[in-house]
Amino acid sequence: MNSSVSALPLSTLDSANEALTLRLPSSLQLKQQLPLTNALSQQVAAHRQAVQAILDGDDQRLLVIVGPCSIHDPQSAIEYADKLARLADDVSDEMLLVMRAYVEKPRTTVGWKGLAYDPHLDGSDDMAAGLTLSRELMIEMIRRGLPIATEILQPMAAGYFDDLLSWVAIGARTTESQIHREMASGLSMPVGFKNGTDGGVTVAVDAMRSASHPHRHFGVDSQGHPAVIQTTGNPDTHLVLRGGHQGPNFDRASVARIHADLTRLKIPSRIMVDCSHANSGKDPLRQPEVFNEVLEQRLQGDRSLIGMMIESHLFEGCQPLSASLRYGVSVTDGCLGFAATEQLLLNAAERLRAKPQA
Repeated sequence: MNSSVSALPLSTLDSANEALTLRLPSSLQLKQQLPLTNALSQQVAAHRQAVQAILDGDDQRLLVIVGPCSIHDPQSAIEYADKLARLADDVSDEMLLVMRAYVEKPRTTVGWKGLAYDPHLDGSDDMAAGLTLSRELMIEMIRRGLPIATEILQPMAAGYFDDLLSWVAIGARTTESQIHREMASGLSMPVGFKNGTDGGVTVAVDAMRSASHPHRHFGVDSQGHPAVIQTTGNPDTHLVLRGGHQGPNFDRASVARIHADLTRLKIPSRIMVDCSHANSGKDPLRQPEVFNEVLEQRLQGDRSLIGMMIESHLFEGCQPLSASLRYGVSVTDGCLGFAATEQLLLNAAERLRAKPQA
C-alpha cells in the first residue's frame, strides 16, 4: 500500500475569512488509481445481497457489524482483518460478520476526525493522503473476503468509497440531516440509521421513510463538479438502537414498543442493536452483556432483531493520541479486545446452532 494521490496546489485564498482551499483529487481519479478487480466487485455485490437477504428475512443468519471504533493504524487494522476473516469462516453458518472500516469520526466539539481527515495523527489534516490510505485499507480488507462497513459523515467523501461498502451507518448526530437522508436514498447498499442521542427513534424512522423515496438534490459528480443528483430511493434501510441520554433501549420492552411502532407505520421491522454507546453505559467491557441479552430475545422468537454491532479492536480499552501509542488499542471509543470478541461470537454461534428448528 504505497500509492498516493496528492492534493493539488493551493488554488484560492478567501480574503473575507482567510480560509485556505486545497483541491482534492476527484472520486473518479482515486477509483482509477486504486480500482477494484472484477472479482472483488462481484464479491462486494454478493456481500450486499447477503445483507439484503438478512434484512428481508430470506437469510436467517445474524448480521454482526464488528471492528474498531475507528481505524488509526494500518498495521493493526490489517491484523484485525486477518483474525476476523478466520472467525467469519468459523461462524458463517449462523452469522454474517461485517468489518467496521470507520475512517470518519463525528466530534461533539473538536478532536481527531478520523483516518480520512488526519492520517498522520498530528493535526496536519492531509486529507488527500487520508482518502488514499483509507481506500487502500478497505480494499485490503475486501481481499481477505470480508464485507466492510463504515459510517458516512461527510457526504462528499462517500464517492471515494461507495463501490467498496456492503453496509453503511448514518450516525445519531446526522440521522436528522436532510442531506444525509438524500445521500442514503442513492446508495446501492443497506443503510442503518441510528436513533437520536436522546434515545428517541422518531428521527431515525423519519430518515428511513425519507431515504426510501427518490430525491433530486445538490451534490458532486464523480469528476468533482457540482451536479444535480437524482436518486431512486433505497429500500434497504433499517433502524439501529444505540441508547440515549436516558439510558439503554435494547431491553425487551423497548424493542417490543419500537417493533409495534414500525409495524403501525407500515415500515419493515428490521432492528439492529449497537452494543456500545449508551446501551453499554459507554463501558466497552459490558458489550457482551448487551449482546447476549439481545441474542436471547432473538432465540425466543423476536425476528425483528436482525443484527448487532460491536466495537472491538485487537486489545481492549482506549487511549489518547500521543507520541507513543499502544499497538492495537483504540484512540477513540473504548473497544472490546479481540480475544473476548472471538469467544463471544463463537459461543453465540453455538447457541444459535442449538436453537430448535422452526
